Formats: sequence, C-alpha cells, structure tokens
Amino acid sequence: MNYLKTIAGQCFRSVSLKYGVISGVLILCSIAASAQKKGEVWLTNNDKSALFARQTQPLAFAKTAAKDSVIEVSDKQSYQTIDGFGFCLTGGSAQLLIKMNPAKRAALLKELFAWNDNNIGISYLRLTVGASDLNESVFSYDDIPKGEADMDLAQFNLGPDKKDIIPVMKEILKINPKIKILASPWSAPVWMKDNGDTRDGSLKPEYFDVYARYLVKYVQSMKANGIDIDAMTVQNEPLHPGNNPSMLMLAADQGSFVKTSLGPTFEKAGLKTKIIIYDHNCDKPEYPISILNDPEAKKYIDGSAFHFYAGKIEALSLVHDAHPDKALYFTEQWMGAPGNFRRDFSQHITKLTIGATRNWSRNVIEWNLAADPNNKPHTDRGGCDRCLGGVTIYKDSVTRNPAYYVVAHAAKFVRPGSIRIASNLLSALPNVAFKTPDNKYVLIVINSSPNAQQFNIGFKGSNATAKLNSGSVGTYVWQ
Repeated sequence: MNYLKTIAGQCFRSVSLKYGVISGVLILCSIAASAQKKGEVWLTNNDKSALFARQTQPLAFAKTAAKDSVIEVSDKQSYQTIDGFGFCLTGGSAQLLIKMNPAKRAALLKELFAWNDNNIGISYLRLTVGASDLNESVFSYDDIPKGEADMDLAQFNLGPDKKDIIPVMKEILKINPKIKILASPWSAPVWMKDNGDTRDGSLKPEYFDVYARYLVKYVQSMKANGIDIDAMTVQNEPLHPGNNPSMLMLAADQGSFVKTSLGPTFEKAGLKTKIIIYDHNCDKPEYPISILNDPEAKKYIDGSAFHFYAGKIEALSLVHDAHPDKALYFTEQWMGAPGNFRRDFSQHITKLTIGATRNWSRNVIEWNLAADPNNKPHTDRGGCDRCLGGVTIYKDSVTRNPAYYVVAHAAKFVRPGSIRIASNLLSALPNVAFKTPDNKYVLIVINSSPNAQQFNIGFKGSNATAKLNSGSVGTYVWQ
C-alpha cells in the first residue's frame, strides 16, 4: 500500500496539470498495479506452524533496487525436462488404501493426485514388479514348485496385484490419466536364481532370455489392465541383496543382460517402455558409467537411476558428464519411523528436491506412499520395519508425514514437461528454479542457516522481497 501511495504521489506530480488530481492518481495507480508481477507463496515451517500453506501476502515484483541478497532466476539458460514428483506405490501401500471406506479412499486419492484446488498433484509413481519388502508376503508372477522351471511362462499371473495395486491404480488414473509410472523388480522368480531363494542370489545366465520375456509379459499385462509402464529399472538396488526379496546383479551382469536379452526382447515386442539401469546409491557412479560405455548396451538404455543411502548427490552429474545424452532419475529415499520433521523435511528438500534436480534428475520419488502406525505391512526376513509412509493410514484415518510435504512443495507446481532453469546458489539459501509448460516460474528455496533470512528474488530486471525462518521452505510461483 505504501508503495502504491508513493507511486501515486509521483504520478500526481507529473500528470495532475494535464488530467486533474483524481484522474491522475487513478491512472498511475492502474499503471503501477499492472507493472508489478504478482505471485503465490507456499510455506512450510519446520516447527509445523505452517504446513504447505498458501500465504495471504502475495509475491510482488517491482523494478526497485534489491536491498538484500538476490536469487536471480533466468530462463536464458535451461537444463533437463522434468517428468514429475511422487512416491512408490508399494503393494503394502495399495493394500492399506484398498481397505479404506471407498469414499474416504476417493477423497485421499484426489488430494494426493489431483493438481487443482487444495490437492498436491503427485505426477510420478514407482510400482514394484512382483513383491517388494513392503508387501505383506513375498511373491513373483511365476511361482512354481521347487525344482521345476517354466520356460514358456505358462504360469505367469499378476496374482496379488489384482487385489490391490491394479484397482488402486485404476482409481488414480481416473484422477490423473497422464501420470508417469516406473516399475522396478526386487527379484526374479526363485527358480531363475542360483541360490533358489527370494533373498540374495543372482540371475542364472541361462535364464536371461526367459526373464526378459517375464518383464515383457509384466508390461503387456499391466497394459491390458489400462496401466502404461513408462519406464522400468532393471533391478532395484542390485548391490544390496539383504532385503526380502532381493537379487544381486553386478554391473557386468546387468550390462550383459540388457545388451543380449532385455533390450532385444523389448525391441522385438515393440515396447516403448524405457530401460533404466542401476537404481542404487550415489556412491557407485562407475556402475552405470561402465554399462553406458558399451555402445551395444547403451543403445537400449534411456538413463540411470539413483538412491541416496550412500555417496553424494553430485554423483548424478558425474554420470551426466560422462554420458550427457542419457537421462538421470532419482527413484527412492526413505524416512525412518517415527520420523523427525525438522530433520527429515529439510534434508529431503535440500538433497533431493533441490539437490537431485540441480544434478540433472528428471524426477524425485520418495519411498513408500503409505504404511500403518506400526510401519506395516512388510515381509519377514528382511522387510523394512522402520519405513515411514508419506501418509500413515489407520483404517480410515490419515496422518500426513514429512515426505508428504516434501513432495507437495514441488509436485503441485512443477508439472511434467517443466524445464529446470538457471538460479544462483546462496550459501544459506539452497534453491532450484523451473519454467512450467504454461509459462509460469517456480522457485523452491530452503533457509539452511540458523537465523531468519530476508532475500530478493530477481527476475528480468525486477525484484521481489521474501523472508524465510531458519529451516523453512518456500515455493514461489509467478507468471
């Protein structure tokens, strides 16, 4: 208001002789208002005093000199296209959802997957091929008696997924039919493995071709249920055979499997599903690089996927620099129960929402969408008994946890097809900027310092003043 009064006074002095007092003020007030870019501010404070709350005070740009440090946003330099932000819809998550009252479930799914109104707009999901360790029990789609083999995959069946994953996905697709879906296997059927167990062990080379056909049948069967699998990682956490289920797959073996079996089999079947390698921690960038260095394997591969339980997030850029023609994805990070909002929220925003995308990732997927108050369901002998869901579901009651707000701050506004654009980093204010398909600009900022920070957002010669308390996150949206 003070700003408009100042402008109106200046306008009055310059035009009052020509237009008269009242008309001069009105005209200049109108000009002043139209000259300002107005935007939205969505805030989360780490003390929970604001939880992804739209602020009543809009973001206001004006052609005034910046008085504080400036985060300069520019679309003159652009980077990767964004596919989306979301969660892994484990079988356990779907099991909890399908048991809810249908109306309660519909309301929750709308809140999670619709992007209008007060919904958070999840735009990317990861599914599991067969069971993960967050299913109630272990299964594959071709479980047969011990000592037998099913080389023709005559016994292939989506099995338990028909009871929970598929019906939940059909409801989600009615809300957002364009949601992108990535699928990841935790293990091949045990009869294809050298140890005959759901844990550990490796895929026998003589079963490379039949396992490739198994993965093709999964994509085709999901398609028959109206679910398009956009991409598939070859193996979840191939260097961590301790989960139940799990499977060890060294880089040389994964490269050989892609080159000789999976790639040609996908191609022969006419699948457009992208093949993504690695799907493990940031401490081994040499794993995907070594596979991509083989041109015969590389030609079938869309990109590489990462988790962040070890290493540095900058490892994604090392892979990008080695093979800039291939995509990068961030496909999993957990939060441990009972959760620590102050710590978990700030770490995931800093390292994943900001860190992964600033290092070329096209998406960010948090680990499991839902668990119950006891972090169930999960498998025995290696299932995660401490994985906190994005939401906790108890019957029809829903609690929103830190990962929910991490995803919300990006998913609602950085829609698929957005492009990451340039923004400078300030030591106390990690940030990332995007331009959306409808020509809006989005800036996500966290105050990582122990003190409140006032700063300016600079954009095309104008500045807007913003302030964040210590640990707080703001998403700023303007056009």
